[in-house]
Amino acid sequence: MSRVGERPIPVPVGVEIELKGSSVSVKGPKGQLSRTIDRRLGISQQDGVLQLTRSLDTPEVRAMHGLHRALVANMVTGVSTGFERRLELQGVGYRAAVSGQNLTLTVGYSHPVEIVPPAGIQFEVPQPVVVVVKGANRETVGEVAAQIRSVRPPEPYQGKGIRYQGERVKRKVGKAGKK
Repeated sequence: MSRVGERPIPVPVGVEIELKGSSVSVKGPKGQLSRTIDRRLGISQQDGVLQLTRSLDTPEVRAMHGLHRALVANMVTGVSTGFERRLELQGVGYRAAVSGQNLTLTVGYSHPVEIVPPAGIQFEVPQPVVVVVKGANRETVGEVAAQIRSVRPPEPYQGKGIRYQGERVKRKVGKAGKK
C-alpha cells in the first residue's frame, strides 16, 4: 500500500484546480502549472482536498500513485508559496549580479558567464556571493540551480566554486611538499 499516495492534498485558499480527464491544471498567485497524470490513476476534488486513487494494485501502479501524488502536491505548493534554491559562491573575486532578468557570474574565467532564466524563473542576489533561484515549478528551479552550480562546481582541494547553501564539500589533502 502506498503511504504517500493515500495522503490527501490540501488546497489552500486562492488556488484553483481544474481536472479534465487525466490532466490537472493548478492556478494560483505565483503562476499556473499543468501536468498529465498516469491513466491508471484517478483524481478527485472534494471539500478543498485533492485525492488520488489507483485502479490496480500492482507494484508499478503503487509506485506511480505515490509519485504522482507528490508531483501534484508540489504543483499546489508551487503556485501558492513557490520554491527557492540558494547557492553560495566561494572564492577570491567570485561574485554574482543580476542585469535585467539575466544572472551574470564572475567565477574565475577570463569572461563573465551570463545565464538566461527560463520562463517562470527569477534570480535574486541579496549579497554578491549569494544567488537565490525562485519559481513555481520545483523541477525547473532545481534544474536551473544545478545549471548554475555546473558553471564552477566546488573543487575538493581549495573549496572554491559554486555550491548549494549548506552543502558540505569533502576536502582533500594536497601533495606533500619536498623535503
